[in-house]
Amino acid sequence: MPRWTSFVAPDTEPPVRTLHEDGNPRHRLRVEHDDRILLVHLSGEDGPGWTCLAVDRDTRVWAVGQGTRQIDAAEAAVGQLRG
Repeated sequence: MPRWTSFVAPDTEPPVRTLHEDGNPRHRLRVEHDDRILLVHLSGEDGPGWTCLAVDRDTRVWAVGQGTRQIDAAEAAVGQLRG
């Protein structure tokens, strides 16, 4: 079984809000939230394309959206979550 790796943040000032796969900086991850929804944005393995997981913070109901742009994936996921 392959060894699991982690997403890491570059050592910069000021700190960044985006993580990347250790050894593959084009594979990125970002988490953001408001008082109702948590969004987990994940780029394609080689950079292009996005997958977004949206989670309702109260109910833990979730939805997934995909798109060419990060905003498209997020809007698709949130749209599914809200029905």
